Parts: sequence; structure tokens; C-alpha cells
Amino acid sequence: MLQKVSPESVGIASEKVLKFIQTLENNHLHTHSLLLVRGDKIFAEKYYAPFDENFKHRMYSVSKSFVSVAIGLLAEDGKLSLDDKFISYFPAYTVGMDDPWFEEMTIRDALTMCTCTPAMPDWFTSGTKDRTEIYFQGRATMIPGTRFQYDSPGSYMLGVIVENITGKPFLEVLKERFLNAIGFSADAYCVQCPGGHSFADSGVMCTARDLWRFARFVMNGGTWDGVRYMSEDYLREATAYQVANNRRDADHYGGYGYGYQIWKTPRDGFAFIGMGDQFAICDPATDTILILNSDNQGDPFSRSVLYQALYDGIIEEMGDPMPENAVALAALRESEKSGVLRALDRENSSPFAAELSGRTYRLGANNMQIPWFRFEIEGDHGVLHYENAQGVKELPFGFGHNVFGKFPQEGYADLVATVGEAGHRYDCAVSAEWQEEKKLHLCVQIIDKYFGNCHMVFHFKDDRVVVIMQKAAEAFLNEYQGTALGKWEK
Repeated sequence: MLQKVSPESVGIASEKVLKFIQTLENNHLHTHSLLLVRGDKIFAEKYYAPFDENFKHRMYSVSKSFVSVAIGLLAEDGKLSLDDKFISYFPAYTVGMDDPWFEEMTIRDALTMCTCTPAMPDWFTSGTKDRTEIYFQGRATMIPGTRFQYDSPGSYMLGVIVENITGKPFLEVLKERFLNAIGFSADAYCVQCPGGHSFADSGVMCTARDLWRFARFVMNGGTWDGVRYMSEDYLREATAYQVANNRRDADHYGGYGYGYQIWKTPRDGFAFIGMGDQFAICDPATDTILILNSDNQGDPFSRSVLYQALYDGIIEEMGDPMPENAVALAALRESEKSGVLRALDRENSSPFAAELSGRTYRLGANNMQIPWFRFEIEGDHGVLHYENAQGVKELPFGFGHNVFGKFPQEGYADLVATVGEAGHRYDCAVSAEWQEEKKLHLCVQIIDKYFGNCHMVFHFKDDRVVVIMQKAAEAFLNEYQGTALGKWEK
């Protein structure tokens, strides 16, 4: 179904598309993949190596929109009603419950994030063997059906409802009903939670083109190539303004309302949105969809940059087909071929490097439990040697470019979130830059089933050092956050 065409053939100039891509890059967004599609015609597609069109990317909270469609299918089949009481699907966990707000909450309340928003233990750190039970260990704090308040655990619970009714992982339900028929990757999957259910609020793993297919199906109202796989009624409700989602953000691109696990956008559009900037932004008026996968965790400006560039530079400019500009089109296509994962690229040499290389610094007590470190630097490459609670580690990096490998920390989760696996390490990319003559900055990007980043800045003065590490990741890299002071061990 997908066809690669020139931007001009679908009504926008190649130079405007190239400017959009360059705006994201010039603002240092860590983009992994990007598709711009009008109808079924791709007019821009770019991957940033090592990412490619076959990479199964973590979609984070975009997963919630998949769950919403699964709920809609079960409602269509008569297996549930959106007005059913939520707790009626969890008798094993709610026997004897005496909480009127919990008892009042409906499936529709969960779909619109108007739940009773229970104050519950943090499942990431609780060590629970069953995430489902955590939801009912909290105290209801809101009258259900009154106010939008983001409730990711509630979205997970919707996935549990689907899986309890069908006896299958919710993504497999969607595959059987329509995903397989529309060309969705057969090997797409979802990360799991303790207890055996899918990480339905965050764990879908699929390609950028898979996400486009899903978004296109929803924008089609449940049809594909003229075949109806789902009633249009639910999808129209799901993508419509159902509730106000609090005040509008300062960038004027938030606060357009919320549907059923789907965000409203300008121009009466809608979007599936996930942490780190996973996006499927749909503009029905121009029949245009943007797919974006990234890891911009910790960047407070990335979404504002993206929305402004997309709406001002692309969507508002969509028009009728026009003659091709051969030069501009060639420049766009060349840009599409040259995508590489962003690395630190500031001044990448310092006269202090020769002095620093080989020195061992001893650190005082610190949250990272790192007693010492040493840099080995040669040309545009280096290695950070250090010790922490797990033992001696090595972290290779490149000045002005990424070095790809395995992050040295072991025992992080793999297919089951929060459940560590002995010896398991995440794929990563590490780059470095000299921010000042004696200020060295390392950027670690985790690029695995789980995404995250960590910035390590080493401030040197005479024979002393200040080390500051800051991470942006959901439930890992905690060992790399804090401040330490130390001294060169001469």
C-alpha cells in the first residue's frame, strides 16, 4: 500500500520538508526514525543509524492507543460495555472492597483518564510479583468521571481486562483481528509486567511503518483497502474530544482535549503519544500522518519544537500537487540517506586531554558508589574506567561521534519490566565533548528495549574534580545519578 513519492506530488515543496527535518536536527533532538505520509504516499522517510525500517522500537505510551482499540473491539463484540464497572473485572482483587469511588469507576472513566486515580505504591520499585494487585492497594483520591488526570496504571489495567476476557496478549488480539491483514510486523510484541500480563501502557515494540499502519487504520475509521475490520463508531468516539485535559501548555500545542487513550491536537486532529517523543500525529483535514520515534527524555523543549515545525512548516503548507524542484528533491533524498544517531559535537579536543589520560581520581562518598575513575584518551576516542558496587567497569566513547556497544551495568530487566536478569546489559551509544578546556561531558544513550540517557560531566581544577551525573530513564540508570568530589591520586 505504501508508495514513496516526491513531496511536490502530494502538495508540498521538498525544501520545506528538508527544512522541517533540519529544524529537528538543529535543535539537537535525538530522533531515531521519521515518516511523513499523505494518504498512502510517503513523501519523507529517514532513519538515524543504527535504527532502520526493521527496528522494533519501544513505543512507550503510544501503547495505550493500541489498548483503546482492543477495548473497542471487545465492546463491538458485546464482551464488555464502556459503562461496565471497572472493578467487576477484578473480583479476585476486590472482594470485600468498601470504597465507593472505586466501585463507581467505569471502563469509560479509565479510557478518558478520569479515574479515581488511586494513590498506590510505585510498582517500579515495589518488587511486586503481580503488578495488577498494586492498583487496588491504593486509596482512591478523585471522584471518577470528573477530572482528567494521567493514570498510566489505569491504562495497564485496561489491557489486563482485554487479556482476561480473551485469554490472549492484547497485541495478539489486535493481530488476529486486523493488524496481520494490514501488514503489521508478525514479530511485533509487547514487553511484559510481573504477573504475566502485557506492559500494555508502555511496552509495544514495533517498527515506524507498523505505527503508521495502525494510525492509518484508525484514521480510516476501521477499514483497510476497502475492507471493514472494525465499526467506525468507536474509533470516531475514541479520536473525538471527550474530556478537557487540564490547561493548555505554554507552547500552545497541549490542552486540545483527550479521547479514549488518544490525544487531541490542533485542527481537530489526534495523536498517539509516548514518552521520549514517540508520535503518530494525524491531521485528517490534509490526510497527513507524522510518525516519529525518538529519545528526548529530559528535554523540556523538544515537543514544542516538533509541533511548531510540523504545523507551521508542513501541515499548514499542504496543498495541491506542484512541479518538482529537482535540486531540492535531490537534497532531501541525500539527507534521508545520511541519518546517524545524534552525538555530542561541540569542540572535541583540549590540551588538557594529554594530562588527564592515565590519571586516577579518588572520590569521596557518593550516591553512585564510585570510589575512583580514570580516563584513557587517544585521538578522538577514549575509555572511562571506574568502579562501582558491581565492580570495575569500562565505558568507551568517541569525541564528536558515538561509540556503540554494551552499557557496562549488568542485571537490568529484559522482556519482563522491573525483573532484572543476571548479566543482562543494554545496547548503548556514547559520545563526548569538551565543554571547556577542563570540563568533559559524556552522553550515554541507551538504545535497547528500554530507552534512556545519562549525562556525565567532569569538572577539573588543579588536582581536584567534581563529577555530576544525571539520568533520564524510567526505572534504570539509578546508579548514575548524583554528585561526587574527588582528587587526583598522584
